[in-house]
Amino acid sequence: ETQPLTSKKDVSDCNEGEDCKENGLLVRNPKSALRLMEDGNRVHPSQGDKGEAAQISNGYSGVQSSVPCNAMGEAEDAQCTAPAATTTTTTTTSTTCGAEGQQQLMELEDRETWSKKIDFLLSVIGYAVDLGNVWRFPYICYQNGGGAFLIPYTIMAIFGGIPLFYMELALGQYHRNGCISIWRKICPIFKGIGFAICIIDLYVASYYNTIMAWAFYYLISSFTSELPWTSCTNAWNTGNCTNYFSKDNVSWAPHSISPAEEFYTRQVLQVHRSNGLDDLGGISWQLTLCLLLIFTIVYFSIWKGVKTSGKVVWVTATFPYVILFILLVRGATLPGAWRGVLYYLKPDWQKLLATEVWVDAAAQIFFSLGPGFGVLLAYASYNKFHNNCYQDALVTSTVNCLTSFVSGFVIFTVLGYMAEMRNEDVSEVAKDAGPSLLFITYAEAIANMPASTFFAIIFFLMLLTLGLDSTFAGLEGVITGVLDEFPHVWSKRRELFVLGLTIVCFLGSLATLTFGGAYVVKLFEEYATGPAVLTVVFLEAVAVAWFYGITQFCSDVKEMLGFAPGWYWRVCWVAISPIFLLFVTCSFLSNPPELRLFDYSYPYWTTVVGYCIGTSSVICIPIYMVYRLIITPGSLKERILKSITPETATEIPFGDIRMNAV
Repeated sequence: ETQPLTSKKDVSDCNEGEDCKENGLLVRNPKSALRLMEDGNRVHPSQGDKGEAAQISNGYSGVQSSVPCNAMGEAEDAQCTAPAATTTTTTTTSTTCGAEGQQQLMELEDRETWSKKIDFLLSVIGYAVDLGNVWRFPYICYQNGGGAFLIPYTIMAIFGGIPLFYMELALGQYHRNGCISIWRKICPIFKGIGFAICIIDLYVASYYNTIMAWAFYYLISSFTSELPWTSCTNAWNTGNCTNYFSKDNVSWAPHSISPAEEFYTRQVLQVHRSNGLDDLGGISWQLTLCLLLIFTIVYFSIWKGVKTSGKVVWVTATFPYVILFILLVRGATLPGAWRGVLYYLKPDWQKLLATEVWVDAAAQIFFSLGPGFGVLLAYASYNKFHNNCYQDALVTSTVNCLTSFVSGFVIFTVLGYMAEMRNEDVSEVAKDAGPSLLFITYAEAIANMPASTFFAIIFFLMLLTLGLDSTFAGLEGVITGVLDEFPHVWSKRRELFVLGLTIVCFLGSLATLTFGGAYVVKLFEEYATGPAVLTVVFLEAVAVAWFYGITQFCSDVKEMLGFAPGWYWRVCWVAISPIFLLFVTCSFLSNPPELRLFDYSYPYWTTVVGYCIGTSSVICIPIYMVYRLIITPGSLKERILKSITPETATEIPFGDIRMNAV
């Protein structure tokens, strides 16, 4: 259908509707693909009428510079003359002029891609399925009406979470840029969103990996014939320690503390040596060594890019499913398991009338799928241009939601077993939330199963692998964003940059490694990232749907996939998803959670500190807007118009001419 570059067909032989070869570059006949308009020195492409051209064997094409070649700004034969660019597999001629076009072409040719499609899918699944799927969803589900909670959860996923997930994958794949530089091609005045995302990712890395350090400590402690959290005879135990699993008839009193809880609080965290956030105490050297080893693993998994991390996720993304299946089968065979499942799924329809339930459903699906952290943009930017990201979005989001649901059975079969052993109601056993659900309740149940050492080892290995690929993803979002924004500085020094980034994250985690570090983790988790990332994604959705334009965005998707998104997706992107985000954000800000961890109630000033940390990332957005308007020449109206107009064209990695409307 198209002429190869080595064809003897002369340019003069081109007919309308046929492919031509101009200056060595294969292009679609410009009469049917481009509408050229003279407006000063500007060349405008017709909206949504981009010609399709043959795929060049190296997967890339020449890049049309946004700067006219001649002084008069006239478009000569729809392209500028430039020297040929040679690759090992094929020879193409760049349609660039000047240093800008050469840099764009260099960035295209140097950009790596996923070795296999499955590498991308496993990476996205590994990122979306994290520790929160195991502890947060089951807790929120039974707290908000059990089986009835699945109704608002599904509604919020269909109209809020999945459309945003799809939007980020499509943006990243089409524009092939990280979270910072992509805004030059969408709406430059919103570029501060990219910087805010990078700061949020650093905050997450400063506490999320500490939770993995706790799991690593448990993993090391599990290599014994008798797990250390099964008895009350250890040096860290107190007089309130009550081992109700012992052979003696022991009654459970209100002041009783299980050996698993004392191991977690007094041996791993050592929170008894801290008086709160105003007196964190010293640093735990055991946890520091665990965290250092985790960051070492992270560094050597991502230092070379997605081609190495894409292989690591074959283990870190699939291993948790093997372990979840084993634990599910084991839990289902325990006495009293049915009590836990009944408590998990028994619907309380009255709960659906409470606003808090819908807010929790929206927040859970949003933080589970994870748009707004720059990860989906980064991962999708390494895809091939015509990859079916629509199918990928549906598959990965469905897998993520089903994993959360199945994890509930894994947790609650064990909670039912615990209730049976304590002779209590499941609601009394299921009081723990967050990490405590895993490190106290579930660890204690495992310790009293047959073959407890084996189940403890695989369980904490599962937690590590769940956390590792999420850490890979979060840091890759920062790395891709910075490397794409400053290619002249870091493009050839990726290993050095990744090393510096991991060192910064490790040093930033030191506060969470103190004896009061668990209090810091809780503060960061609730305040530093939640409202900030919700605000970021709200502005991102508005910028794409209202400033870049839903028509242009759908045209981009059609150019990639061959079909345009339907009315359902358009309505979600334009109205429903932004309203969904605004609803969750306002609900959170109007009713900030009252934090409490163990016996420590957070004072009021910690709430102020938490909001200040969260604001420190979002403040990048208005600061950059002001900066952009100041440096842009012209009147205020001209500055605003220039600041909301894409300043560089997206380089289509096929033989297509794409001219930029400036």
